[in-house]
Amino acid sequence: MLSLFVLLALVGLIVFGVPIAVALAVTAVGTYLALGETSILTMLPQRMYSATTSFTLLAIPFFILAGNLMNTGGVTERIFRFAAALVGHIRGGLGQVNVFASLIFSGMSGAAVADAAGLGQVEFKSMRDRGYDERFSAAITAASSTIGPVFPPSIPFVIFASLTGTSVVRLFLAGVVPGVLMAIALMVAVYVVALIRKFPREMRASYREIWQSFKGAFLPLGTPFIIIAGILSGLFTPTEAGVTASFYAAFLGLFVYREITVQDLPRILWDTLLHTVRVLFVIAAAGFFGWLLIHQRVPNTVINLLLSLSDSPAVIMSIIVLVLLVLGMFLEGIAVLVITVPIFMPIMQTLGVDPIQFGVIMIMCSMVGLLTPPVGMVLFAVSSVTNVAIAPLVKELWPYLIGIMVVLLLVVCVPAVSTWLPSLVMGGGQ
Repeated sequence: MLSLFVLLALVGLIVFGVPIAVALAVTAVGTYLALGETSILTMLPQRMYSATTSFTLLAIPFFILAGNLMNTGGVTERIFRFAAALVGHIRGGLGQVNVFASLIFSGMSGAAVADAAGLGQVEFKSMRDRGYDERFSAAITAASSTIGPVFPPSIPFVIFASLTGTSVVRLFLAGVVPGVLMAIALMVAVYVVALIRKFPREMRASYREIWQSFKGAFLPLGTPFIIIAGILSGLFTPTEAGVTASFYAAFLGLFVYREITVQDLPRILWDTLLHTVRVLFVIAAAGFFGWLLIHQRVPNTVINLLLSLSDSPAVIMSIIVLVLLVLGMFLEGIAVLVITVPIFMPIMQTLGVDPIQFGVIMIMCSMVGLLTPPVGMVLFAVSSVTNVAIAPLVKELWPYLIGIMVVLLLVVCVPAVSTWLPSLVMGGGQ
């Protein structure tokens, strides 16, 4: 009964428009007050502080900063031109380029909203200028931006690792195959839509054009290699990789392309600070809320409830995925992680599910949530930069949502899709 009260109170506050972080904290404090256990509230500052002091979480501001620097420093335009030279001739034209460019950029930023607001503006403007339907252009821009948090580096994977103690490196590797499959699924969806609507084919780029665009994008394309190779070689940690990526992006923008001036840096740093504070405030409040869940044995109650419904791991996993998808319709992706990981992770351990696989499943479910109303963050980001209303944008998104859901189903049903590469590179373990 207490578990139901806690969850209903939290959902109720969110429905009434209370910010996620405040709703988490108020629910936890209110529950302890209702139980008469006010002495536990002395733990509030300590739990909130400890939730945000993980060394792993230091990677978040630096990956956000790297994405902001690349969006400002001319990197996104060069990536788009290179992608256009490679895949622009496939039916669907700039729609295919949109997806492929997002896959490349995802190896640098790790955030869907950064992709949608930065590279997404370049993608949408190019498609609109070439006469593509604005709703189609906005929809594929929104869908392709969700590749970023799945393909490494990934800010949600950093948060999942800090909540569960799993390896960030293994999670990054686990996202490679699903991220590529998401890109393939979206490109197939674009191809089908282009066939149905009889979109014209673009001209195939010459080898000289491909080479010229590659030379222009060569230095930015090195960013994912620097990050992944540096981590795997032990040269630096994931957090230090974020620092390295930020310095590299600043070097490109300031000294190579010279599209960032010293006067631009305060604004870029301020935007990074605001985004980081929003994320860490949610994590801090979730630290105390998670303490409440454990203290009141809410995960145990949920485990017993699910096991009473079925003893089949497939059925229980299906229920959990459905819950995550529904929550994603109403909550921002990070909020879904910090609320549900303490509840569902013990269930996964009971079922013997690899935490690496479950991490990929959770992040992919949250990506679907970013594209579904009423609180799809990417929907609002793309709508704001394209001036396409939410309703027609959602209607246009269905072919791409189906593609992402197919990949999600594959990750759920075939563990090797997410666990094969980490096992191959790093062997067993977490």
